[in-house]
Parts: sequence; C-alpha cells; structure tokens
Amino acid sequence: MKYSLSSSFTRLAWSVSIAILLLTIAGRVVTVTGAALTCSGWPLCLPASSIGWLKFVHITLAGISAILVIWLFLKAWREQRNDQILLPLTTVVTILFFGQAFVGAMQVVKDFPLHLVVLHTLTAILLWISLVALIATCGFLARDGKEIPNIAFSRRVKDFFILSKPLIVALLLVTTFGGLVAGGKAWPSPGLAFWTMLGGALAAAGSSALNQYIDRELDKNMQRTSNRPLAAGRMTAAEGLSYGLALCLISYYLLAGFVNFTAALLSLAGIFYYVIFYSVWLKKATVQNIVIGGGAGAIPPMVGWAAATGHLSLAAWILFLIIFMWTPPHFWALAIVRMKDYERAGVPMMPVVKGERETRLQILIYTFVLVGVTLLLPLINAAGRIYFISAIVLGLLLIYAAWRVWKIPGNKVAWTMYRWSSMYLAFIFLALVIDAIL
Repeated sequence: MKYSLSSSFTRLAWSVSIAILLLTIAGRVVTVTGAALTCSGWPLCLPASSIGWLKFVHITLAGISAILVIWLFLKAWREQRNDQILLPLTTVVTILFFGQAFVGAMQVVKDFPLHLVVLHTLTAILLWISLVALIATCGFLARDGKEIPNIAFSRRVKDFFILSKPLIVALLLVTTFGGLVAGGKAWPSPGLAFWTMLGGALAAAGSSALNQYIDRELDKNMQRTSNRPLAAGRMTAAEGLSYGLALCLISYYLLAGFVNFTAALLSLAGIFYYVIFYSVWLKKATVQNIVIGGGAGAIPPMVGWAAATGHLSLAAWILFLIIFMWTPPHFWALAIVRMKDYERAGVPMMPVVKGERETRLQILIYTFVLVGVTLLLPLINAAGRIYFISAIVLGLLLIYAAWRVWKIPGNKVAWTMYRWSSMYLAFIFLALVIDAIL
C-alpha cells in the first residue's frame, strides 16, 4: 500500500501538523524573548513594539491552529467514523491540543504548581506523538467519499447517553459526593462540588464507553446487553473508542486544573483499573473477576475525599472498602438472574463456575462483612449518631434481603437483592452526607 496525499483528510492533517509546529516554535520564541509580557490587553490592543509583534504572531497562529484542529475533528467524525485508527487519533489530538492550552492558562492562574507544569510538558509530548501517528497513518487509511449517512440526531444523542451508562454514573456520583462532604465535614463550595462531580461523571462515563467498546462482541451474546449501541451496530466501534477516550482525557484535565492533583490521579487510576485491569483482563480470566474488579467502583468516594482535603485518611480507605465489599453481592445477585447470558457469553461469573447455591451463600457472607465494614466509621470517630443508626437499620434490611436469597430459590429474590443493594449504597452515603453537615 502506497502513502498518498490525495485525500482531503490527509492534506488537512498535514496542515494541522504544520500549523502546530509553527505555533510551537513561535511559543518558544515568545518565551525566550520575554514577548509574553508585552501587550497584555491583546486582542484589545495592537503591539506598540517590534517584540510585541512576536506575541501577535503567536496568538494568530494559535487561532489558526485551533480552527484547523476543529475542522479536522469535525471532518473525522463525518468521514472516518468506521476507522478505528484515524477517528480515535484525531479525537485524541483535538483534546490534547485544547488541553495544552487549558493547562497553560491554569498554570498562570495558579502560579505554576509542579503538577500542572509536568502535565503541560507531558501533554505537549503526547500531542506530538499523536500527531506523528496520525499523519503517518492517514495517507494509507484516509479516503474521500466515505461519509456515513446521518442518523437521526435524537437517536445519536440517546445512544451516546446509553454508552455512558447513566444509572451507574449517577450511583458513582452519589458516592463521590459522599466522600466530598465527609472529607470536608461541611457542605463544599459550589465550584469545588461542580468540578469534582463533572470530572467524576466524565471519568465514569468515559470508562463505561471504553468498557462497552471492549465488550462489544461479548455483549451481542447477552440479552441484557445486546441492544447497546455498539453491540447492536447503531454506533461504530471507532466512535465508541473515540468517545470514551475523549471523556477520560477531559475528566483528567478538569480535575487537575480545577480540583487538585490527588483527586485527578485517583480518578485516572480508577479509569485504568476498570478499563485495563477489569475489562481487558479480569472479566474473562477468573471467577473472582467481580471481587477484584470491585476496586474500580470503590475509587470515586476517595476522589471526593481527596477533592475536599488534598489527601487520603483511614476513613477514605474505609469508604473504599465499603464499596469493595458491596460489589460482589450486588453483581452476583444480577449474575444469578442472568446466569444463562453469562454462560452463553463465556464469562466465568460465580453462578456459572461455582453453581447457584454457592453463589447465594457467598452473597450472604459478603453482606455480613459489608455491614460490619460500614460500622468502622463510627468506631474511628469518622461518623456520628445519624450515620451509625442508619448503617444499622440499612444493614439489617440488606442482611434480610441476602438471607432471603440464601433460603428462597428462584430469580425473583435475587433480582430484589440486586435492586435493593443499589438503593442501599445510595442511602448509606446519603446518611454519611447528612451526618457530616448536621
């Protein structure tokens, strides 16, 4: 296959690379000459000296580059929606380009903290790696006239919404907010709450999209997941991958810029844990997939805690442990109901490998341990009377639901356990919030 510049997409990709190269050179010249300090009112003023025109050129190149990057991005999402190399690379280049500008601005606002200085450098390196990869491949892969017929806008919006797993995102945000309030022991400022929740939502949604990209063939074999956008073919694999990568990158930049480094790093760890450790490896490798993989869903309250305090304490790790112990009985209850699905898809869930009776016993055991863990917070004076009473009442109700799963055969009680355990987690963190602010 011969490299060709005949495609308009390839030519535009080269134009973007040249523009960004010139922008990078101009930016370095501005830094070395001190031109950045001139004409601080631009674009409301014109440079009064020759050195000021260097900054003028730099800003002009930045505007041209931004327009070209957006043009390339839109063109990729119109014409390259089937290409699992070009569409993700173009999307990543776009996010990194604007991420670089965002981090640069935040450095100035926050007086150049070390983590933003490092992030600025890393973003520049990753941007150029992505750009080189894009121009190296687009000449082989890009072809004009490949635009896919448009799907109804409402259908597209709905599919992207489904790809984000909104119910799971909502539950994770409840735990994030619980950690935020419990860590600060007060109602957080609107700004901190907004950026923490937005960053957390994007991280969870992006991880969910990447999970569905990885599981798109597996999902076709399961009744519960066969109508997901990627499994059903309403969305291309390239779109799912690109969407997930974009949300994960944006979430990190927002948390690093508007919250703090610890929260951003924890969120990134959660993304890697869920996407790489669980989705790629654990899910099909071991019957303990849910037990070990539960750590991914247990990170959001730690993100909230770190957002409020800048560090982690023993109480934050107990919040992690609560969700870690909650995950197996919650998902094993679902696995009992959907056992045939998992068996058909080749996923070694507990009911498929160990049998239904053993799974029901494990649900009961883990539920007892979970309730015990929730009572550790009052024991170390990290929660008060409201939380303590709530944890006991909610715990007894959950134990009763688990006991019914153990004693009564059939899917109905297992489904009740699955649904109730979701509400249990939301209520236990709601109790934590109320306890912290009263």
